[in-house]
Amino acid sequence: MNKIDDTSRKIQPAPLRVSRVFAAPRETVFKAWSSADHVKRWFCPNGYSVPEAMVEMRVGGRFEVCMRSPEGMEHWTKGTFTEVVAPERLTIDHHVIDPCGGGPLFSAVTQVKLSPVHDGTLMEVVQTYTVADMAQVEPMLKGAPEGWRQTLDKLEVEIARIQGSGGSRSVVHDVFHVERTYDATAEQVYEALSDEVAKSRWFHGPEGWRLIERTMDVRVGGRERVKGGFEGGMTTTFDAIYYDVVPRQRIVYTYEMHLDEQKISVSLATLEIEPAGAGRTKLKICEQGAFLDGYDDAGSRERGTGDLLDKLGASLKS
Repeated sequence: MNKIDDTSRKIQPAPLRVSRVFAAPRETVFKAWSSADHVKRWFCPNGYSVPEAMVEMRVGGRFEVCMRSPEGMEHWTKGTFTEVVAPERLTIDHHVIDPCGGGPLFSAVTQVKLSPVHDGTLMEVVQTYTVADMAQVEPMLKGAPEGWRQTLDKLEVEIARIQGSGGSRSVVHDVFHVERTYDATAEQVYEALSDEVAKSRWFHGPEGWRLIERTMDVRVGGRERVKGGFEGGMTTTFDAIYYDVVPRQRIVYTYEMHLDEQKISVSLATLEIEPAGAGRTKLKICEQGAFLDGYDDAGSRERGTGDLLDKLGASLKS
């Protein structure tokens, strides 16, 4: 039954509630939500596909999914994780974009709870809507229960695939280039990249991330390690080895990234420092990555590198 929101005087639909028992432990069901590679395989009803997705499984991380209809129309859902407690629950605050252009059609908060049961894991989903124009979205909301039923059928298949992989291996390759120009000298930029105190001012995780361990030794054969964690318990580890260091000109290193104990990627990074005239310096980064065993970051590594370079620029001004 729909209800009246006394504040906005708009008719709001009642929350949608769906549940399913999966023959798998909570950790496996939670994992199916944890990366774009997994979500692309199941987060859509029958006949649809997910060509693009962004999943940053942390509080404040993005959850963005493009569902493409059989006719080729793209339906975007864009939001952020507001709660991540592995492997118990997660909450996503998001909105559905009008595929014909314009702003959001409606907003929703999706709460997912995972409980152990005798036969595996009970997943309970509660989706609460905020709608500005009920007439515009009513057909979509009426179809939501059946859409979720079909989507959970696909999730069941994905969970079985994860369980049946039995340690099977895969690699997804990517190459990206990022550059920034700073109002700073080459010496200052190099120091920000090579000095542990200077680098600690900008080379860290996003909001909600806390440092656990940091060591740094920028020289040929030297190593760097940065480990941190999120409120939900997930940890990230950056583990690098330096292969070429030319002060004020070039740094080349390889690094591994881990989420908890899982190695998700191995990358080669080349950093070039170039004068850009009148006390300005250009920093160019080329990174070649191998994303491992089902982990596909859907471009988040490139965006994350860009965010870090913006933080570097801010540190140079301080």
